[in-house]
Amino acid sequence: MISTDFLILGAGVAGLRAAIELSRYGRVTMVAKGGPQDNNSFYAQGGVAVALSEEDDVVLHLADTLKAGHQLCSRPATKILVEEGPSRIHELIEWGAKFDTVNGKLAFTREGAHSRHRVLRAGGDATGSEMVRALSVKAQTLKNLTWMGNHIAVELCIQDGRCRGALIIDELSGTLKIVCAPATLLVTGGAGQIYARTTNPANATGDGIAMAYRAGAILEDMEFVQFHPTALYLPSSPPFLLSETLRGEGGILRNNRCERFMKNYHRSQELAPRDIVSRAIWTEMQRTKARHVYLDVTHLGATFLKERFPTIYSTCLRYDIDITEEWIPVSPSAHYFMGGVKTDLDGASTIPGLFAAGEVACSGVHGANRLASNSLLEGLVFGYRAAQAASACSTISSCPDFSNSPLFRKPSGRKMSTQDVEKIRNSLRRLMWSKVGLVRTGNSLKKTFDQIQQWSQKLSAAPWSRPGLETRNMVLVGQCITEAALWRGNSVGAHFREDFPFHKGLAWKTHSRCQQDNDAKPTAVTKKNTQKTTRH
Repeated sequence: MISTDFLILGAGVAGLRAAIELSRYGRVTMVAKGGPQDNNSFYAQGGVAVALSEEDDVVLHLADTLKAGHQLCSRPATKILVEEGPSRIHELIEWGAKFDTVNGKLAFTREGAHSRHRVLRAGGDATGSEMVRALSVKAQTLKNLTWMGNHIAVELCIQDGRCRGALIIDELSGTLKIVCAPATLLVTGGAGQIYARTTNPANATGDGIAMAYRAGAILEDMEFVQFHPTALYLPSSPPFLLSETLRGEGGILRNNRCERFMKNYHRSQELAPRDIVSRAIWTEMQRTKARHVYLDVTHLGATFLKERFPTIYSTCLRYDIDITEEWIPVSPSAHYFMGGVKTDLDGASTIPGLFAAGEVACSGVHGANRLASNSLLEGLVFGYRAAQAASACSTISSCPDFSNSPLFRKPSGRKMSTQDVEKIRNSLRRLMWSKVGLVRTGNSLKKTFDQIQQWSQKLSAAPWSRPGLETRNMVLVGQCITEAALWRGNSVGAHFREDFPFHKGLAWKTHSRCQQDNDAKPTAVTKKNTQKTTRH
């Protein structure tokens, strides 16, 4: 039993910013899988969107975000994002973050669906790692912050309807621990690994979303999964993100017939919103019977590309692709979750004592499609706000008694083998990619939901190891996404149903909600109608 004032699960930008704020009010314990760099924030390339340039304004940033989100964003939450964002960035610069400059002024670039050059970058294409570095350096100066790396959270501890901490496992020793706290903050990131192609690191398995669901929290907008249009496509390599700023600087998309095709899909061409570009690429791949298209940046010049995109240049060269001379084979990959744990404007979930921020949360700022480079800003803004709200929770002097809790009921009887767990994991990823990906249909979703339910039942005997726990979480998140996608009988933003290609009337303006019922099955609930609708 470990007692602390504030428990943070996760260690990306949102978690680090929250830890810095909460350290002013008490003891902070930060728990994370792997090391301090094993998070989505660290791998973010393109930049952070913020209205700081002379040509920009928060009103324009707000308008672009709402438009990209297909009017399903929460306007109050989005206003908070764009209005408080500049202060959080200035604060980060004061703490030592080194963003790129030109002639002594901050350098801004433009990405898809932005009406202005407002995307700050660092190291050319290493913005996330620089932000994590600056926040980590600041966090290391905090005397009351305890770091617990190489620990995986198993379940949230709920007592009398309130979250009182979490059950965790030491990955190295297998030791079970309960960390008790009056306030727990989920900043565990997304779940890209449930798809066969993803830009996310290996630890993005939806643990926080799954734990919150099992604890009784409401999940919102789970059907909205963003697929990044341009990830490196090579049979022998994992998908590697090719930043949207490549297109922002003038990169051109071509099909395998050498045709520039985006002019046929949107007036903004390569700078259209991500959902439109991704589906355009998918359509071209189907039309030309190809597994990828090409991103052409050769006309931008070798010197510019090497200096502006050093990480992308060196990574592609490692796979024998010189982007200064060759077109880059690309195809879409799962990238970001707009949905997640439903929160209010201060990061509070529907369970008292449980807060969430960053990709694990559904704060409402992204709607049906995230505006490029708003994610890092969301982590800073709502990590700070969630911490402020969590600081109001009263401290505890001792841990509640969880000795008879169902938390400790490990799988009984014959356990699944590691090979069986891995087989389900791989099958899930292929199924989600092919049936719950860029293009969906009702019949496929129904069959997928039934199959995932079967896997869920089998995984009740999964071992309490990292692979077993992660796979259980991945299957549950996949089940909730499929259920929400089946419920939404229309197409909007990142969610596209071939059998319902348009949205009619006002029904599409509601939000899906997924919450565990008494039978422990995911149920989709409309925002305006609290009646649960379970699909079988």
